[in-house]
Amino acid sequence: MRVMTGGRMPSAGMKHIAYIGIGSNVGNKVSQCERAVSEILKINHHRLLAQSSFYRTEPIGFKGQDWFVNGVIKLETDLTARELLGSLKTIESRLGRRETFRWGPREIDLDLLFYDQDQIESEDLQVPHPLLHERQFVLIPLAEIDPLLFHPILRKTIRELLSGLEEDQGVRKFSPHKSFRN
Repeated sequence: MRVMTGGRMPSAGMKHIAYIGIGSNVGNKVSQCERAVSEILKINHHRLLAQSSFYRTEPIGFKGQDWFVNGVIKLETDLTARELLGSLKTIESRLGRRETFRWGPREIDLDLLFYDQDQIESEDLQVPHPLLHERQFVLIPLAEIDPLLFHPILRKTIRELLSGLEEDQGVRKFSPHKSFRN
């Protein structure tokens, strides 16, 4: 595993900023996404800093499936990126996610998009998420909550990445989000 930490030295108990993509296209999609946020916030060492609206999104890759609901949250966490990923996978399983095929239907999908300004490359974890710069369903909610977030590899802000996508990928604001702020 290769990890570049954006110039800071990691230490135990250190606060980290993480961005998590949330999506569903099976069952009650909004409810699934809201429940996922609620479950994430039940984990010790997490504090919600921002939450985007939810967006109705046309499927990418495999078009023969229902539309998605997508959003993004920004967290403060004491967990390492690997611990956070493990927690997200546990939540996906608890909420009924079943493995299907690449870009197939999913009850819930939780992706670790950014973790501080770290660059992590391992077999099961890549941060920043390797395809986020190509996907309006990630960039639009990210731009809503943090348009000046800097991509450490592409060296552009989220706003700049979004403005570079010319194709309309069928992302429309779905509804105001339920607030999970205390």
